Amino acid sequence: MPDEAATLNWQKVDYEGFEIHVAPSLKDGSERYTYVGYVCHPGADPKSPGHTVTFHADGEESFKTLDDATYEAVHVGKSIVEGTHPDLSVLSLVTSGV
Repeated sequence: MPDEAATLNWQKVDYEGFEIHVAPSLKDGSERYTYVGYVCHPGADPKSPGHTVTFHADGEESFKTLDDATYEAVHVGKSIVEGTHPDLSVLSLVTSGV
């Protein structure tokens, strides 16, 4: 997690035995929003290596409202848990026992 993560307004969603943490924020220099997030087991320490699967909005992707960014971030987190995300998976969390 980046150092500035401590200043973000994190929201948590419990989903299928995992926690999805998302933090929408204003995109630098614009009136649009973006997000960062991670998936972990309940109670995992996000600062410990291997305890999270992190994700963020891709490239120039941005959203008109804070709610839109939050919705998309949670949707991406759910796709990671479900195994439908094209690039990210919770498999490393499951197989490592973390």
